[in-house]
Amino acid sequence: MSPQAMTSDRSRLVLGIDTSCDDTGVGVVELVPDGSLRVRSNRVWSQTVHAQYGGVMPELASREHVERIAEITRDALEDAGVTLTDLGAVAATSGPGLVGALLVGLMYGKGLAQALDVPFYAAHHLEGHIHAAAAEGDLHAPYLALVVSGGHTHLFDVPREGEYVLVGATKDDAAGEAFDKIARLAGLGYPGGPAISEAATRGNVDAVAFKEPLQGQKGFDFSFSGLKTAALLAHRAGAAPEDLAASFQRMAVRVLVKTTVRAAEATGRGTVVVSGGVAANRALREAFAATGLRVVFPGAGLNTDNGAMIALAGAAALHQGRPPSPLDGGASAYAPLANA
Repeated sequence: MSPQAMTSDRSRLVLGIDTSCDDTGVGVVELVPDGSLRVRSNRVWSQTVHAQYGGVMPELASREHVERIAEITRDALEDAGVTLTDLGAVAATSGPGLVGALLVGLMYGKGLAQALDVPFYAAHHLEGHIHAAAAEGDLHAPYLALVVSGGHTHLFDVPREGEYVLVGATKDDAAGEAFDKIARLAGLGYPGGPAISEAATRGNVDAVAFKEPLQGQKGFDFSFSGLKTAALLAHRAGAAPEDLAASFQRMAVRVLVKTTVRAAEATGRGTVVVSGGVAANRALREAFAATGLRVVFPGAGLNTDNGAMIALAGAAALHQGRPPSPLDGGASAYAPLANA
């Protein structure tokens, strides 16, 4: 069935599935006739088994997805007030991510689409994060998009809808990964983003003198491995966990905001989308608010990995007239988003 037939003859509801890492996410999005998108439901099962290891164990993540995906799908449909037969399309993350985990959602989504005889869209995880901001209102290209999470720190220029030009990326650790590792080092818990954000409210931002990475660079890349090493040395020297959290967070936020602002000036973009798990950080949001740029963040529940963002990406592909994805496509651990 063609996308055009679906939008004219069948429901404009798209179900999205994300099992790229350790969250089982399923959401339902409605494609409104005027082209806007509305999130009808967004259910996420966050796996807790990994906390004891201080990081995600791939095999355990895959097993948890298998056990939970049918239940989470039923819950998402119930929250949206619809049934499977109301759906007009299905989307699922095909990469990047943990291949075993990705395959659970990808195969489940393909099976649903085939059984329902509706279009299937294999969605890029980072495109999902970018589209997570689409539900917040009037967002149209051109704009910059900063995706900053536990596995990614990428800065894209989006000159036209569906076109992504990589402007900068981390040379080593992702920002969220650095948050996780430094939180574990300081004994603050997992996941590290919320733990450091909370501890930082009680710490002294001047207690640890972090050196700004990549000073003087002409490009727009990021680096966090040096901050991680500096945190280790400060911890060994006796820095209090709260002070370490506050000082690290201030420098991480400074790097993300300063580099993005320079990229906005170089490209002439006045709008920046900031998405991914780290986008929920209060200090980051406050720093971006002071830049004078129009900064769009995803709404509640759409920062971290979730199915609604994949449904949003699928609905956007549908609205743009992209052809459905072949059902014989596989999952990919490493999948570049940039197409220019």
